[in-house]
Amino acid sequence: MSTDHLLRIATWNIHKGVRGIGPRRRLEIHDMVHAVEQMDADIVCLQEVRSVHRREQHHFERWPEQPQADYLAPEGYEAIYRTNAFTRHGEHGNALLSRWPVDTTGHEDMSDHRFEQRGLLHSQVRVEGQTVHVVVVHLGLIHGSRLRQVDQLGRYLAREVPPDALLAVAGDFNDWGERLHHPLKSMGLQTFDAVRLPTFPSRAPLLHMDRIYVRGLRAVSAHVPHGRAWWRMSDHLPLIAEFALPGSA
Repeated sequence: MSTDHLLRIATWNIHKGVRGIGPRRRLEIHDMVHAVEQMDADIVCLQEVRSVHRREQHHFERWPEQPQADYLAPEGYEAIYRTNAFTRHGEHGNALLSRWPVDTTGHEDMSDHRFEQRGLLHSQVRVEGQTVHVVVVHLGLIHGSRLRQVDQLGRYLAREVPPDALLAVAGDFNDWGERLHHPLKSMGLQTFDAVRLPTFPSRAPLLHMDRIYVRGLRAVSAHVPHGRAWWRMSDHLPLIAEFALPGSA
């Protein structure tokens, strides 16, 4: 008898673990540890993750000794991180936290111009004996850049992911006008078209900028957690979704 296994995937732009700007900024990375645990996701895709930042390390007394991806990973999870941007005081990029074994990992620079350093993180995750390709992205702020980055994503997928492979592409698409749906759909990628799930700005979300697109998986449900505890941590709310993974029992 054929059954479906559910795969829970979350995506969240954590804003480098810090909320606010200037001298009044506050460290939220410690609360994010509990938030990630509460998601109970099999795979967590993160953007704007710090590996190291010397200025913030000196500013905050409780700055974690570990890189943020390792610090946020629940017990038993594997943490994968790749840098997108190098700055004066450190670096940041995308990360993947996985309850399931990660077989291989790749990274590609997606920077469209010198003012925005962007990249994709690609991991092959072994779930219920099947390989799921997971790509974490953080696209640019300019629509033209996003279109070129989606074109680059398509070339990358054609080169690195078999057409019949299970695939999820998750992250901050910065696509508040839903103008990337068509080019992504042309790659066979589907998302939750029938429901709006605004994630930004977190205190009063209006824009659906954080998304999960899939190929070979069936979308089952999705939700965005709300409330003071969530909007205090980042300017984005997380998106948490469940997908049916084909299997047999």
